[in-house]
Amino acid sequence: MVVKTRIIESEPAIVLEEETKHLVITDLHIGFENLLSRKKIFLGSNSSVKQITDNVSNLIRRENINSLILLGDIKSSISQISKNEWNDVPYFFNEIKKVSDIILVPGNHDASIDKLIPNEISMTNSKGLVIDDVLLTHGHTMPSENFSNVNRIIMGHIHPIFFQEDSLVNGERVWISLKAKKELIFPSAKGEIEITVIPSFNPYFYATQKRHYKKSISPIIEKIRNESIGKIITLGGTIIGNESQLPDLL
Repeated sequence: MVVKTRIIESEPAIVLEEETKHLVITDLHIGFENLLSRKKIFLGSNSSVKQITDNVSNLIRRENINSLILLGDIKSSISQISKNEWNDVPYFFNEIKKVSDIILVPGNHDASIDKLIPNEISMTNSKGLVIDDVLLTHGHTMPSENFSNVNRIIMGHIHPIFFQEDSLVNGERVWISLKAKKELIFPSAKGEIEITVIPSFNPYFYATQKRHYKKSISPIIEKIRNESIGKIITLGGTIIGNESQLPDLL
């Protein structure tokens, strides 16, 4: 059975449907309040993890999801585990496992996350997970040549934000859809590959000014940067840009 993919309108989430239904999200950055507090910005205890957990739970129930696939950067700190993360990351997993199976594809922020997740959670290696012809990966590493049979890549890592001062979605999270020659990523392969970059699921990951936006570098994107066509799409599904504007986001 060929897997079907569907972006959920107004949500930074994709449904993959085969024999079972998977919900795919990325870049939750649970515990990011610790970083903000160093800048004297305070959101309140557990404010974001409760909101994120409730949002994920509601989507799982609404879409009748069998398994949740997390494409990395579940936690916020990179090389350590912050005080917030010791509490908030287990809370998230323990709540979500009540309503869905969970598969974790780790990202570059997920060092030592195995200390925070319940035994029931399935965790792949950082290269990703293949379902039919779709590679699901965080995006911070190059895919293995063993995955060269895929025709689509779904990834995170970038958390793209759109900037255009006269736009109603200025500073908001957006989707990026790309097409390129497959051989740019898999040298032994021919044909075309589609790449979908999922926005961060964290609702606080937006920017009010372009100078506050920090690009995340992906080796996958670097390989196709100058040889791809693309679309920029709002959470609501409106196409608002093409490849000419991608250098501002990628």
